[in-house]
Amino acid sequence: MGAETLADLLHAQAERDPELRHTLELRAATQSGDVSEAHRLLDTAVTDGNGEYTAKIGAVLDTLQRMLDAGSRADLAPLARRTVDDVSEVLEQSGDHTGDLGERLDRAVELYARACAARPPDPEKLADWILEVEFDGPGRPAIDLADFATALGEPGLRRIKSTVDDVLAASGPGHRREVAEGLREQLAEVLGDVDELVAILSAKPPRREISLKIVRVLRAAGRHSEAIAHAARALTQDKNPKPPPPPQQSPPDDETSRRRQAFDAEPGRETYTALREAATADGKWPAQRRAALVRLRERAAEGGADELARVLLDDGRPDEAWRACVRFGASPELKRELAEQRAAEHPAETIPVFREHVEELIEHKDPAAYQEAARRLKLLRTLHKRAETPDEFTAYLASLVETHRRKTRLITEIRTARIALPKAVTNSRTPR
Repeated sequence: MGAETLADLLHAQAERDPELRHTLELRAATQSGDVSEAHRLLDTAVTDGNGEYTAKIGAVLDTLQRMLDAGSRADLAPLARRTVDDVSEVLEQSGDHTGDLGERLDRAVELYARACAARPPDPEKLADWILEVEFDGPGRPAIDLADFATALGEPGLRRIKSTVDDVLAASGPGHRREVAEGLREQLAEVLGDVDELVAILSAKPPRREISLKIVRVLRAAGRHSEAIAHAARALTQDKNPKPPPPPQQSPPDDETSRRRQAFDAEPGRETYTALREAATADGKWPAQRRAALVRLRERAAEGGADELARVLLDDGRPDEAWRACVRFGASPELKRELAEQRAAEHPAETIPVFREHVEELIEHKDPAAYQEAARRLKLLRTLHKRAETPDEFTAYLASLVETHRRKTRLITEIRTARIALPKAVTNSRTPR
């Protein structure tokens, strides 16, 4: 078959297969290393059904893997992390951690670890994200510290260890202690602390797999005589674990219950703040927060995205606030406010917001709006440079100027802002 025939067949199949279509579109848009197109694909994913969402996430993951495999110079960590956080949010809302989306979440975490290893982010901020996922998340995704060890380095691992030590020193039985104990074991493995790891494993109820792991750890460290001695003891010791202590019963939490009822009756920023105060005082906030945010996300899907984003900002979670704005369609004013805050560290994510603003300003068709549009274009040029996609800005500007070539007042303002225009721009003497 000729190339044209093959292209027609591929196009026809892509019309029937959403995942193939998104993969091809994204592959074409990211040939030059641009990742803003992938962010735009995530922006639109929430308005579709779950099957369409899964297809778009798959296309983004394929692009991430392809660019990582090719040794792309672009910083892919922000896109990979956003994908992890987005899929986690969808799974948390649905409560279904099985199937295609669950598999995509695991793959997204793997690619995020690779992206961090290729272009390490701030190690302490990465550590904070891991701690937030582990202690405050819904149980997914599963984080393997070994995958992130290179990117975390000594500062990140030290930060995680400090938090783990604090939790173990302060917490009684419960979720936080279980998480801290799991992280403590992973830290011992990553740091190569054989004595600490053996002590942790030996304190667990005796099971065959635990004994085998201790033997493997000792042998890997060259401590063969200790490995043989432990294996001999494991053969003779009692394998029946002691029965667990009865669960502790928490006293009734009347104040938290009252605040929760008020929130359920009228979910919003004020009732959420009141619930947070009461639940924090009673040590119940993580569980209450997850349930309250599910309710706020339901309202956001009906048009209350600003309220959800403001709540998340009050919680000191600007990343989640940003994702809520994008996912549920917050007001342009709030999206721009958050984009201004994120532009320095996440330039690729904010590019679509500022492009929309440029189009809105141009539609006003007045000199002041044209002047502001030129300032936004200057900002976009800077953001593309930071995102290492200057060629995309050049193509975008050429398309914009071609579309609005008759608006000579706009062209004048762009020149005044010292933005190089494409050579093909036709000048007009009549300002509009």
